[in-house]
Amino acid sequence: MYNKGMIDLKPAHSKEQWDDYVLEHDGHPFQLWGWGQVKAGHGWSTERLFAYDGDECIGAAQLLVRPLPFPLRAFAYIPRGPVCKKGDEADILDAVASRAKRMHKAVALSVEPDTADVSLGEKWVRATNKILSAETILLDLTKSEGDLLASMAKKTRQYIRKSQADVTIRQAKTTEDVHTCLDLYKQTASRAKFGLHGDQYYIDILQQLKDHSPIFIASVNDEPVAFLWLAISEDTAYELYGGVSAKGQELRANYALKWFAIRKTKEWGLSRYDFGGLIAGGVANFKQGWSEDSTTLAGTYDRPLSPLYVMWSKGLPLAKRTVRAVKRSK
Repeated sequence: MYNKGMIDLKPAHSKEQWDDYVLEHDGHPFQLWGWGQVKAGHGWSTERLFAYDGDECIGAAQLLVRPLPFPLRAFAYIPRGPVCKKGDEADILDAVASRAKRMHKAVALSVEPDTADVSLGEKWVRATNKILSAETILLDLTKSEGDLLASMAKKTRQYIRKSQADVTIRQAKTTEDVHTCLDLYKQTASRAKFGLHGDQYYIDILQQLKDHSPIFIASVNDEPVAFLWLAISEDTAYELYGGVSAKGQELRANYALKWFAIRKTKEWGLSRYDFGGLIAGGVANFKQGWSEDSTTLAGTYDRPLSPLYVMWSKGLPLAKRTVRAVKRSK
């Protein structure tokens, strides 16, 4: 690796230029312009920063900034970034941290890289608060369908075959389709007891990410019974949301649906399918049946930028409320 000079950060002003860079360099869908626009409409501000070493662009980072109550000021966050060659992360993130402190008075910069390991230097610490799960199922879509099936649990293969006979699957296209999915999602949330955003948040995802956020709906006799919502880039498919009705559960429609999504993204030429994290309980058990192995990404790292970082990281009452709000913002 060559010796770098001072990293110069230049804000991006063109959606086309930004997305072209992210897609050409195998960036995660959370680094796409549209994802930043969604967040900008729901409590965050967004900066897209190209990192230059001299005249050479060596990376990019979409920085999300959330205002916090005084005295914490702000929290800065890079989801599944930066987009760069392995080994360049530390220099780019140090430059972004300096900007987050100077421009936004952030209490910390938190990063969750899209890699299994990363070396950031002694100024970075393991975070006590995380937004995205580091542990996930990550399928290699360059494998054949036969190899993907062979790595699944026997019951998963059985449920795929059985449910395929009962359901039809189509790709959602309209706002009305989104509301259909949200009805299923609300049923799922009620059963599993987790919170949801307001409806407009999900509509914004469809409108801002467009073709980079496909939604698949499974139906039985024209009745929607399950949905699966992805965010995709050139290389990666990431599961955002999914839900199933009681009838869909009975028919195990989510098995046929997920296999359809995996095959479709493989057909589109993507090489990675990320299950969006593992959380203890029935959902994790369902996901783990799809692969013999799980993947643990690098996790969450913080660059403390204020003496008040201890308040943030130790979770005093004010910080705890803020952390919960940030976690819900996925």
